[in-house]
Amino acid sequence: MDYQDIIFQIIVNGGDAKSYAMQAIKQAKAGSIDEAKKSLKSCSESLEKAHNMQTGLIQEEAAGNAQEVTLLMVHAQDHFMNAMTVRDLAQEFIDMYESIADIKKLLK
Repeated sequence: MDYQDIIFQIIVNGGDAKSYAMQAIKQAKAGSIDEAKKSLKSCSESLEKAHNMQTGLIQEEAAGNAQEVTLLMVHAQDHFMNAMTVRDLAQEFIDMYESIADIKKLLK
């Protein structure tokens, strides 16, 4: 896979991960905690794919085969890092909505 293809894989998987995380938040808000957890798992799987691509680039650079840092690569890194942040926040939202649901059950 060439450099540009790797960059696009980071963008695609980062974008997918962010979408799964946002879906998880919406599902948790609607009370579908199990579905939210499944979406968060899909998010993590997409992030792992992006991370593996990034790690390959880092290993190549460490071996002396550095690539030019392009605006597209910066964009890919932005997608990846944002997706990780949204994933972490989604986990917090799921935990919060699950706690709220548990409290509501106790109050009934």
